[in-house]
Amino acid sequence: MKKLLILLCAPILILACAFNPEQYLYDPTLTPQPTLTLTPTATITATFTPVTPSATYSLTPTLIGFKTDTPTPAESSTPTAFTPFNKITPATSTPTISMQGFVNIFLSSSEFYKKGCEPGTLKFTAQVADALNVNFVVLFVRFRSKQSGNASEWTSIGMQGLGGGTFVHELTPDEMKAVNSFKNAWVEYQLVATNLDAKELGHTATFSEKITLLDCVPTPTATP
Repeated sequence: MKKLLILLCAPILILACAFNPEQYLYDPTLTPQPTLTLTPTATITATFTPVTPSATYSLTPTLIGFKTDTPTPAESSTPTAFTPFNKITPATSTPTISMQGFVNIFLSSSEFYKKGCEPGTLKFTAQVADALNVNFVVLFVRFRSKQSGNASEWTSIGMQGLGGGTFVHELTPDEMKAVNSFKNAWVEYQLVATNLDAKELGHTATFSEKITLLDCVPTPTATP
């Protein structure tokens, strides 16, 4: 019994001798615990997409009858180029020649020549207003000097009727009185319309400085 008790206590004593409480309180061989290493986490950078605001329009009411102020231009010290106005020539009224009883009078030219140059004739065409009653038209012509103003006697010439109130005559210098007494002179004319009884139904005033009778000066030709 004593031996059995010794045998049971022997292991306990061995374990008690082997137990060292300081081992658990201050064990220098304790393996340090691994330090937690923090791995940096990628920072998420926010990306912003610019948004272009859409234009908005607001209606501006139009004021009826409202007059906006006209801006006054600022004065400029730089002189501007001046463009002169076109010269205006005042219109001079041409005196109207009385043509009582006549509608139109036409001339083939404003000048003609004595013998030897062309044109050597001048054609008159007259249109009367009363074509039914006018039977005759008489053409009166005379010379007037451009230098002295002296005039010749009137020469009366009956015009040819073509019908419908139209009368014509082709004047030649030799028909006129004192043709050789005037050089480069004016030819004045007047027309008178009558019926069968020689009653005057119309007449014109005297037309002056409208026609010129020129002397024909032959051009000298070179002789071989």
